[in-house]
Amino acid sequence: MIQVRSLTHRYGDGSVTAVDDVSLTVDDGEFLVLAGPNGSGKTTLVRHFNGLLDPDSGSVAVNGRPVTDDVVAARTAVGMVFQDPRDGFVAATVGADVAFGPENLGLDRAAVERRVDDALAAVRLDGKHDARIETLSGGERERVAIAGALAMDPDHLVLDEPFTGLDWPARQAVLERLEALHESGRSVVVVTHDLRDVAALADRVVVLSGGRVALDSPTPDPERLTELGVRPP
Repeated sequence: MIQVRSLTHRYGDGSVTAVDDVSLTVDDGEFLVLAGPNGSGKTTLVRHFNGLLDPDSGSVAVNGRPVTDDVVAARTAVGMVFQDPRDGFVAATVGADVAFGPENLGLDRAAVERRVDDALAAVRLDGKHDARIETLSGGERERVAIAGALAMDPDHLVLDEPFTGLDWPARQAVLERLEALHESGRSVVVVTHDLRDVAALADRVVVLSGGRVALDSPTPDPERLTELGVRPP
């Protein structure tokens, strides 16, 4: 479970409030869509889930433990896939990049290789271990990023605008993998401004507007979504 309590985050000299007193719970096994227009605070909020940002006030707990008490535990439990996959790549080849996280957990070589093989198979990139990331398509890069998160075996997977720039076959492949993860019991959080791809998978939709929660519903009204700058399904 991810629990956010009265979280506020400001930028610069404190004059710009990106997230304003937000409280939110992501239950174990839940598929949550965090929606809102650009600048609504979505990315800032989820970067607190594993300690990439520190709040000005409020708190975040992952699996009952405050993130500030153990950032390593939070980053192990919460896998993060960035809006631009290139922001998360740390190696030149697919296999080396996916192996980076498990290696830093101190796992032995055999365990690392199993995790890499399983993660690449899960996103249908078997046999791409030695491929250079720079040669991959946008959809393949997105799947490598997801594989890197999966190799950490997280309890919760957070994806920030995972469909940006992807063609339909690539989007479909990512959607199928997210659905399988949800069915396996992992919680999934998808950050987006467009519900067309993910509405059918969502247990709940939370919409941010101006850094605050403006809507929280399993079946949001399309007119209200449009008013809040979110493209309805």
